[in-house]
Amino acid sequence: MTSGRVASKGSQMLDKVTAGEIGAEGIGKTFGHFTALDGISLTVGRGEFLTLLGPSGSGKTTFLMILAGFEAPTSGRLTLNGLDVTRTTAEDRGFGMVFQGYALFPHMSVEQNIAFPLKVQKRSAAQIRARTDEMIEMVGLGGHGHKKPAALSGGQQQRVALARALAYEPPVLLLDEPFSALDRNLRGQMQDEMRRIHRDTGTTFVFVTHDQEEALALSTRVAIFNHGRLQQIATPREIYDHPDNRFVAEFLGDINVLPLASVVMQEGAAQAVFEDVPLRVALDGRDPTEAVAVRPEHMHLALARPAEGNAIPASVREIVFLGAETRLTLASPGGQPLVLSIPSEAVPAGLVPGAEVWVGWPEDKGVFV
Repeated sequence: MTSGRVASKGSQMLDKVTAGEIGAEGIGKTFGHFTALDGISLTVGRGEFLTLLGPSGSGKTTFLMILAGFEAPTSGRLTLNGLDVTRTTAEDRGFGMVFQGYALFPHMSVEQNIAFPLKVQKRSAAQIRARTDEMIEMVGLGGHGHKKPAALSGGQQQRVALARALAYEPPVLLLDEPFSALDRNLRGQMQDEMRRIHRDTGTTFVFVTHDQEEALALSTRVAIFNHGRLQQIATPREIYDHPDNRFVAEFLGDINVLPLASVVMQEGAAQAVFEDVPLRVALDGRDPTEAVAVRPEHMHLALARPAEGNAIPASVREIVFLGAETRLTLASPGGQPLVLSIPSEAVPAGLVPGAEVWVGWPEDKGVFV
């Protein structure tokens, strides 16, 4: 990619780079008496794909708007490649932005939409044509350049929005729930395209979504927000297997959380009791708590008590066939609900609601939350 300058009407312009490193230091935002963000500190590495995930009102979109320059933080500092941009305008930051509603110019063709930011930069006609053609091919819209947005499908419009945002080679691309209006199958296709485009461009992506599977599938790291605070930031695998707290554990996918009693340290693990049944929980560098969390896919079903690992008795409440997997809803003798996901071929023959079974799991598959 070529380098240059980000066109701007402002007095200062940021150097154009192919990928930017963002630093957020204690970013806070209040609206009157309401605290939308409370001391957010994180770094987005060059070329990273960071997803901001959390429930509605958690602060993730507010944080994205602050990164974009559309909102000013009440406190804290924001940097781009070490340069303080806290008070730099959105225009001077030169970030690309893809909105939920695409925001395409309806009277312009695909080519004209993609070329628009390049014309604003006053690039030559030859440069604009070459870059526009390159972007059309990158997003798989060859042969559609002459069409207006109304003649395109939702997925095609989203590709045009991506191409336009990336055409002028921004250091950072910000994406605000860009797939929310697409159906499930089309979302899957666009996720595949997004991974490819990120890999091909090397641009730093910051992505906001409510979709947990989408976050796990796309990201190099995931940042989980709740009530304006950063709960955890880590790789998808780390954040899924080793949640930092109960909110993260319960928010990201299905999980079984069992209350514990009599938790004591014992030979590199913790010994505890759940409903009078002794359990062991491997330590992963964190202090023991009064609850252990186990993912449904890490649990297994048995008709007799397993000889190894943790096991608790349970009764089957519901059996739901989902194709390759079957989802089981159970309850412990004390009424604690449990969910299991097991291969359909592993479901015992004749298993019916009301059956008494054992639920087991290895001690290293439980985490304190």
